[in-house]
Amino acid sequence: MPQFEAAGAQVVGVSADHAATLEAFTKQNNIKHLLLSDFRRQMLPAWGALETNEQSPIYRYAKRAYFIIDKTGTVRWTKVEANPLDLLDPAEVLKALKESGV
Repeated sequence: MPQFEAAGAQVVGVSADHAATLEAFTKQNNIKHLLLSDFRRQMLPAWGALETNEQSPIYRYAKRAYFIIDKTGTVRWTKVEANPLDLLDPAEVLKALKESGV
């Protein structure tokens, strides 16, 4: 987190979990960044970050997705993982942040 803050970035997480679940998760894991709920699943599909294949074992679950959005709301970089358990190395996201010019 300090590296992202030093780069002037704000980290925001979005989950399909209920807000009360996220609040408990945030407290239990001492999470400092903003974590938002898309329990009604309105934002995640619009960003391609929700599994919509009815045959998938993770149907209607959030995908692991990373976006870099500038201050004007322009998406500068996107990476959506097929498997929600796959995590990107933070260095890869920091590199993309620097290369995006944000």
